[in-house]
Amino acid sequence: MLSRTANSLYWIGRYVERAEFTARLIEATIRLDALSARPAGQGAWDSALLVAAADYDFGLTGETRSPLAISRYLTLAAANPNSIRSCLDAARSNAKSVRTALSRDAWEAINRAWLGLRGRASTGGSQTTLSLVEQIRAETRGFEGALHRMLRNEAYSFLGLGAAMERADNTARLIDVKYHLLLPEGEKVGGLIDRDQWTTILHTVSANTAYRWLYSQGLKPWLVAELLCLKPELPRSLIASSEEVIMHLNAIGKRTGLQGEADRLSRLRHNALERTTIDTIFAQGLHEWLTGFIYENTRIHSAIGQQFRFG
Repeated sequence: MLSRTANSLYWIGRYVERAEFTARLIEATIRLDALSARPAGQGAWDSALLVAAADYDFGLTGETRSPLAISRYLTLAAANPNSIRSCLDAARSNAKSVRTALSRDAWEAINRAWLGLRGRASTGGSQTTLSLVEQIRAETRGFEGALHRMLRNEAYSFLGLGAAMERADNTARLIDVKYHLLLPEGEKVGGLIDRDQWTTILHTVSANTAYRWLYSQGLKPWLVAELLCLKPELPRSLIASSEEVIMHLNAIGKRTGLQGEADRLSRLRHNALERTTIDTIFAQGLHEWLTGFIYENTRIHSAIGQQFRFG
């Protein structure tokens, strides 16, 4: 497989995963803001910008930090390279260039998601935005389903590798937002708003049911962090995503003979995660530990580019 083909497939996986995650993030933020007994208000939308690494760039637009302006920026803004529209534009452009490497179902899922946003200028109010992000999530789930019906060849592995790398980055950023999402004055740790914030984080990654299955206790912040960081049973956890990266790199290596620094770094990361406990993470500081994980994920991303000559 040519390096540019591998590069396009890898980035399709990343862009579609990023679009789906941003849709989940917007939905969770709307629900946190509107459904809480005491709405989290502006802090929820500010935290959404932080999770999406878009806080600084949004400030450059000069727009007022309103829910409508932020949801539009994260969903439709062409100037935001990580908006859902920009991600789907980039995924479709890459898909067009490697269409013969994709199944018909995979191509049609990306194209339908792209068509769903074409010509749209506003997300509308909360209910309209919720309908829109649910439509986007349905299309990206369609792509994920099509991916699992593809041949287990190099194209499948590069698509899956990109998705797993993106998922690891997104989950780490999502957990880290609790560090930035301050409780309103007078609210206590473990109080109603605190529980709402942790519940919303679980909802964003569809992990509410998993939490109840794995833990008999009520919602505890350290157990949510343990679930999202260290439980391999949860597909979106950091350790499960890390394991998936290794699986795809192994599959590519067996077919191409190309193995190297990306394999070494991803195995080191996974071994470290298997030895880590949540007590160790909190002793180091959750924010500091997650910052280190995001940095390591970026190192592995760079090593993948160099190993397959598209960096």
